[in-house]
Amino acid sequence: MKYTLKMLRASKNWSQLAAAKAIGVSVDTWGNWERKCSYPDIPHIKKIQDVFNVAYDDIIFL
Repeated sequence: MKYTLKMLRASKNWSQLAAAKAIGVSVDTWGNWERKCSYPDIPHIKKIQDVFNVAYDDIIFL
């Protein structure tokens, strides 16, 4: 199954702030990623994979 960042966040019932803190970015950065205004870099993608226990290939960034 493929997941958007919003779907991953919702699966943990987290706010954007909680997700941002877990990844180590600002809430504005997380919001921009969800709205596809910008995209996470490789270290943040690895952190997303670890925090949400999901493979890179299962995350939809586009």
